[in-house]
Amino acid sequence: MAEFSGDEDMQSGGDTVDALRFFGKRPNITPQGSRRTAEEMDSASSSSKTDGSDPYRYRMDYPCIGSCLIINNKNFDSNTSMSARNGTDVDAAAAVQAFSKLGYKVNVANDQTVKQMKQLLYDASREDHSDRASFVCVLLSHGDEGVIYGTDGFERFEDLTIYFKGDRCRSLVGKPKLFFIQACRGSDLDDGSSIETDSVDAQTSERIPVEADFLYAYSTAPGYYSWRNTQNGSWFMQSLCEMLLRFNRELELMQIMTRVNCKVALHFESASGLPGYSGKKQIPCIVSMLTKDFYFPQK
Repeated sequence: MAEFSGDEDMQSGGDTVDALRFFGKRPNITPQGSRRTAEEMDSASSSSKTDGSDPYRYRMDYPCIGSCLIINNKNFDSNTSMSARNGTDVDAAAAVQAFSKLGYKVNVANDQTVKQMKQLLYDASREDHSDRASFVCVLLSHGDEGVIYGTDGFERFEDLTIYFKGDRCRSLVGKPKLFFIQACRGSDLDDGSSIETDSVDAQTSERIPVEADFLYAYSTAPGYYSWRNTQNGSWFMQSLCEMLLRFNRELELMQIMTRVNCKVALHFESASGLPGYSGKKQIPCIVSMLTKDFYFPQK
């Protein structure tokens, strides 16, 4: 594949993608097998809907909603042959504003190597989350199928999230762990298509899977580029932060994410100075292992 760089669009604030600058042979990535450690749980009926008593709704009556770690990678080592991710600071600022307003304690780390990324996530998983309702991580970087890039190379995404599995991070067991990832997942381009429309918890000793209660919100579908405007930020992160702030008082998280999908899918189209890169579309991909409804607490 020919070299792709977003540099041609820097002056005009055009759209670019969060991917490798040079696309050659893909890294050989073999997903690790997952262990089956859970039993099916019987769900008890409940007639009351008071805080913490609804078996289909995450408890939010903790002292703190949780912490939010934002890893914002903009500048990359020259030996990676990857261009700077201009516009990512706009995304990071929007994420800080959104999650701070939602009540999260936000920590931002810029231009992290692979080792530093892993250390940050490991340290976050080792914190005592007993008095927190959830955990959020926002990853802003280059990427490819199954991997996220530090400033000096790549790491498999699953090796970054493994620290938060139920058998490793006990204080987050049964609590939502939300990961929002702005990065490419391949080099396919979405040409779009035309359509016609006619419309204007109580304490228990139950065992749960170690993979439960995770949400992975990817900016794009598997195999595709993820678009980022070099002046205004990425389509996904800007839409995510807008919808979180607009609907957090009335909608459940998955309903909010559906609105994010709608915003990205219908309101954006690439405008690039590179031949063949204009007029492209994007659809986020939400992978949920959440076991209950997630409603943000009302202040």
